[in-house]
Amino acid sequence: MNASDTVLAVERLEVEIPLASGLLHPVRGISFSVRRGETVCIVGESGCGKTLAALAIMGLLPSRARRNAERLEFAGMDLLRARERQMADVRG
Repeated sequence: MNASDTVLAVERLEVEIPLASGLLHPVRGISFSVRRGETVCIVGESGCGKTLAALAIMGLLPSRARRNAERLEFAGMDLLRARERQMADVRG
């Protein structure tokens, strides 16, 4: 398989949530890729950030939360720069 077989590429994904006491970092530096035909499972303890990571990838974080990543790409589309209409199409 080559790079064009990559369906989802996530590099150094982080989520920050501003609180009165400072910034909460529930997701820090997650990197993975999923290639065509591959199944990837994300496992961890309750509250470790699995759901927030998935919401960040899909652009569905709560309004105060912010996502940062070096790379966030789905089927060749840069999700960090995608417009809302493009994201709606990705979400189905």
